[in-house]
Amino acid sequence: MGHVDVSASTTVRDRIIAALHSAEEDDPRGIRARTLRLVKCAMRDRDVTARTNGKCEGCEDKEVHKLLETMVAQREVSAREYDEAGRISDAEREREEMEIIQAFLPRPLEGQPLEDAVDSVVEDLEASKLKDVGRCMAELQSRYPGRIDTGTAGQAVRRALR
Repeated sequence: MGHVDVSASTTVRDRIIAALHSAEEDDPRGIRARTLRLVKCAMRDRDVTARTNGKCEGCEDKEVHKLLETMVAQREVSAREYDEAGRISDAEREREEMEIIQAFLPRPLEGQPLEDAVDSVVEDLEASKLKDVGRCMAELQSRYPGRIDTGTAGQAVRRALR
């Protein structure tokens, strides 16, 4: 199960709803349909909160990305706890749900693309000391929203500044 293609014309919400409709047609009781229903309910909950805060359109893509990242993190913790408790089938279910949700997140920068992005930021900001790590990380996150793993990127920035 790979990542869903990101199209400029569709939002994450639209892709999730379309995938949910497709999953409900294929297997309404399947794990994919159940997981996407959970995501849809969580988005609705965030929409209600956004509307009470004056955002009439509901939550934006950025909020949906944060929601999906939170849901993935919750499943990672649950899977680990199930593994430790010997509940292997429950851990596997959590991992399946995690894969389904991750398919709607942008791919994180890794390897050479990350190194290239770090080199570009370090050069553009004229960073030269380890105290510039924070500035570089902030710039990376603004240039590549939702695609930066702070641990990996932080190490890459530190290597580039040495």
